[in-house]
Amino acid sequence: MRSIEIAKEVIQTEIIGLDFMSSRIGVEFSQAVEAIISTKGRTIICGMGKSGIIGKKIVASLASTGTPSFFMHPGEAFHGDLGMVKSEDIFIAISNSGETDELLKLLPFLKDNGNHIIAVTGNANSILAKNSHCHLDVAVPKEACPFQLAPTSSTTATLAMGDALTVALMEKRNFKPENFARFHPGGNLGRRLLSKVRDEMITTKLPLVGPEDTLLNVINVISSGKLGIALIQTAGEVNAIITDGDLRRAMEKNGKDIFDLKAIDIASINPLEISPDTNCQIAFEMMHEKGVSALLVKESRGLVGILKNI
Repeated sequence: MRSIEIAKEVIQTEIIGLDFMSSRIGVEFSQAVEAIISTKGRTIICGMGKSGIIGKKIVASLASTGTPSFFMHPGEAFHGDLGMVKSEDIFIAISNSGETDELLKLLPFLKDNGNHIIAVTGNANSILAKNSHCHLDVAVPKEACPFQLAPTSSTTATLAMGDALTVALMEKRNFKPENFARFHPGGNLGRRLLSKVRDEMITTKLPLVGPEDTLLNVINVISSGKLGIALIQTAGEVNAIITDGDLRRAMEKNGKDIFDLKAIDIASINPLEISPDTNCQIAFEMMHEKGVSALLVKESRGLVGILKNI
């Protein structure tokens, strides 16, 4: 039980830290957002140790939401990677103490190069904070670590500040789900927003039954089709569907007499249809709104497939 108490104490300490940080966000946050949104360059994030790990996550969030950015390790920067830094780039330096030597060594170059420097520290009086164009204060009252050694509340605060920057920049850019999808074509959202129904529909081994088929045959077709549905085909046309839900409701209503029924007796007539050229996201939203798990995909020549929300 002590472990559960510790977990709650840690989380509560970090919540207090986030509250403290949030109450201190001021005009310099807006200045940072304006600097990033206005530049024609990239946003470079640099940090050592745990700060660097948090910085990599912030980079990933920025890059995927329309802000060209990359992470630079301060040690590698000091040994040649500064050659990648253009004068128009924004340089975000993360250091909780604001006194990280590896970062401070980069300041002369950045100033001479004309870079806009944003410091993210927990010490507004630090060398890094005082040598930046704007300072994002991520100070917290205390770490969740009982010895005040391991970065815990401070790294959470830095991560949250990065998320705040990301979302503020998304709003400034009028970033839409379609934009997100372009950068995430392999993800579920990207697939749905960029694909048409014809790209996702099932076209082979469709679970077809006749209107007079027995319920036993319907159940076999639904099971073998592994889609949870059966389509009723009459004279080459499909205008009825039987779902798992239809079967359950028929069983509740008819009990053991269900096997006296035919497929058409429990089918849903004129189920929802959609064109193969419809955007997948619109199709899935339609399913959600109507409370269905499948759509018939039809065009002028009739049924061409099924779109299933699996």
